[in-house]
Amino acid sequence: MTHAPTVSVLMPVYNCEKFLAKSVESILAQSFTDFELLIIDDGSTDNSVAVVKRYADCDSRIRWVTQPNAGVSTTRNRLLAMATGEFIAVMDADDIAVPDRFALQVEFMRQHPNVVCVGGSHHLIDDDGRFLTTLYLPESDAEVQHLALAGHGSICHPCAMIRRWALLQVGGYDEVLKSAHDLDLWLKLGEVGQLANLKDVILSYRLHPLSLSGKNPYDQRKEAMIACERAWQRRGIEGKFEATEPWRPTADSGSRHQFMMQYGWWAFNSGERKTAAIYAYRAIATKPLALNGWKLLLLAIFKSAPQTGRNPV
Repeated sequence: MTHAPTVSVLMPVYNCEKFLAKSVESILAQSFTDFELLIIDDGSTDNSVAVVKRYADCDSRIRWVTQPNAGVSTTRNRLLAMATGEFIAVMDADDIAVPDRFALQVEFMRQHPNVVCVGGSHHLIDDDGRFLTTLYLPESDAEVQHLALAGHGSICHPCAMIRRWALLQVGGYDEVLKSAHDLDLWLKLGEVGQLANLKDVILSYRLHPLSLSGKNPYDQRKEAMIACERAWQRRGIEGKFEATEPWRPTADSGSRHQFMMQYGWWAFNSGERKTAAIYAYRAIATKPLALNGWKLLLLAIFKSAPQTGRNPV
């Protein structure tokens, strides 16, 4: 590129061959085109590099390098060092951005100069792209920060757009925190400016067991508490950590059953009966004698849930 773009998109890649093409394509298809897509392959052992190269050969907005595996926090900071844009758009290699994501976020940031980071609402999809539900997050700075200070993920990380000067001012990502570096970042950014979320859906967030959150649910909660305790100390306040339970399934059969039921009810209430039945079967497989799994299965087969009028990605 011959000029500094408005947006630098930071995408770390590690063994995401299955999802990577759709993720990259969703960025290249943005209606707002003044961006650079920066990719670091963090030592993938699958064919992720070949996928990246195929797209980079066709679009000059993509700059990419490979490195031995260093971890996602370190990789994000290396991507930040490569960036030249006014705004940093976070993007993960397994998610899908809606076509107007950058247009909506850049417009919002232009209209709200005190906001240093904006996220947005997002769909939840599973590893096969099946729609589960839509999550709408708090929009005001006060609500976003209140939840973050209690340990809750009040901004979806791959939905975030951040002013580059603010991200540099807070020192980027804490490389010691491997799975709660996003919460730590929101808390630090909230000390130099305001945080916000768009009401608009701007991304499909993929839930799958190989994601960072899926592999380390307990570690993520421990690190979230550390991030909150540091923020309470910096701000001179007494806080209360609320987010003690993992938000993704653990290896425990009870946990797997609970989350399969949650995903199934999300799908059922979204009018996705086939998906609801799939998760009912998975819940039954973990606890065959639990009646709630059978109830969900029967409802998914025989009863229709109200349509939500969603606009799937």
